[in-house]
Parts: sequence; C-alpha cells; structure tokens
Amino acid sequence: MKPLRILLVDDDAMIATLLSEMLEDLGHAVCGIEATEAGAVRAALRERPDLMIVDARLRLGSGIDAVAAILRVMDVPHILMSGARLPAHSPHAIKLQKPFMHRDLVHAIERATGTPALHAV
Repeated sequence: MKPLRILLVDDDAMIATLLSEMLEDLGHAVCGIEATEAGAVRAALRERPDLMIVDARLRLGSGIDAVAAILRVMDVPHILMSGARLPAHSPHAIKLQKPFMHRDLVHAIERATGTPALHAV
C-alpha cells in the first residue's frame, strides 16, 4: 500500500494528536486535522484526502453529517469513530469504536481502503 493522505476530524485535540502520531508511525501523512463539521467539509474539498477518519460526534456539528456532505461531492473512503454506539447512517463507512488499539486502527484502514497496511501489526 502506498502512503495515504489522511484527513482527521476530532474535536478532542489530544486524541487528534495521538491519532496523527499513530498514522505517521504507520507511514501515512495527515493532510489536515479539523474539529468541526464545517471545517471537515472545507478541508476535504481542499485537500482531496485518500482517507478520512472522522469522529461521529463533534461539539460543533456532526461528523456523520460532514461525511454525508463530502460524499455528495466526491467519493472518499472513510472511517467513523465514536465512544458510543454508531448508527448505520453510512453503509460504506468502516466503524471504529473508541477506545481502540493500534491493530484495530490498522485493520480499519485496510477495510476502508481495501489494501493491506504499510507496516505489519
């Protein structure tokens, strides 16, 4: 798998930072970190990421609604993550339950993109 350009959307700065470090350790590039629904939509349209990892619930807006808006314009593999049970809003979304382990993230990326990870778990 080639390195992916990944957009992160999470309103918890600590989680976003840790997730960014995990992704960079896997050989991927984080092309943006956003904390709001509107910011996520703008960043996705500007950056054209290979993958989006989006928290379903944001303080300002909804990650689920952001993904829906983005998918109306372009097709981007995505992972929805949440500490709560996720509804089945996006049938093509891969769901990642917080808290998750390194291997869970790797498997979610593999499922979302349909390709094996850069680094073995």
